[in-house]
Amino acid sequence: MIIRILLLISAISTTLSISAQELKCAIDVNTSQLQGTNKATFSALKEALESYMNTTRFSDVQISQAERIECRMLLSVNSYSDDHISGDLQIQSFRPVYNSSYTTPMLNLKDTNIDFEYREGDQLVYNEQENTSNLTAILDFYAFLILGVDFDSFSPSGGSDHYTKASAIVQRAQSSGEAGWRLFEDNKNRSAILNAFADNAQMRSLLYNYHRQGLDIMNVSPDKGRATIAEALQNLDKIYQIQPTSAALSIFRDTKLDELVNIFSRTTPEERTEVVTLLSKIYPTEQDRIERIKNNASNSN
Repeated sequence: MIIRILLLISAISTTLSISAQELKCAIDVNTSQLQGTNKATFSALKEALESYMNTTRFSDVQISQAERIECRMLLSVNSYSDDHISGDLQIQSFRPVYNSSYTTPMLNLKDTNIDFEYREGDQLVYNEQENTSNLTAILDFYAFLILGVDFDSFSPSGGSDHYTKASAIVQRAQSSGEAGWRLFEDNKNRSAILNAFADNAQMRSLLYNYHRQGLDIMNVSPDKGRATIAEALQNLDKIYQIQPTSAALSIFRDTKLDELVNIFSRTTPEERTEVVTLLSKIYPTEQDRIERIKNNASNSN
């Protein structure tokens, strides 16, 4: 009997370990721009957002508790009236680097078209087949974007299923009239962001080679890892030549530029020059940050 109980406990533990929710998401709600705000409403909103993102299973991917993707969201509320909330949403996600304590940023972007209805006590309900509200549609979209980018970094085109689900959300939202979803509305809305990844072979190749073939081997072979990352960066130039205003380029800049400074400050002068030349061409307004690759190298000698 004891053996059977132990086997049952083991089976339950195994099931839980492979069926954990995919995200480990910390959420903050900033209401500093509002006056006379009902704090209880926004405390309830924060709890509802965290519960939704951290308990919803967005896919059938088998994942352990330890493998959950770390992410953060900061909702900055600009206006609040009659249960209508509008503001900005900052989204960040991270990925562990193999055989290292280092976590690398995967996404760092801001959505400035956040508008939704919420009243204290509202339940946020996930439905894969329909957008139950604009708020859940936004949360679902970014959950699938986080998953897609993360899975792309571990295997070639590994995030395809997640991008497909994000695309379905965008398509359903086209007729909603809500800002941030419409095609050609601007080059930084959700439709443009999705296209920057899902329909961008160069970006997806960059994600895989930069992370799996580059960062993940740097602890064992730093020179080889850096060389692979430098080669992978050529995909940025390909994107730039096709569409210099692509959201992929600005998102990569905001996510990775500081990391690239750290990576290439300790390499050969030839490789530093190559990387600085490439980045300077694509990001001409970021010269001060890019030049730190050379400056940091000089300081370390």
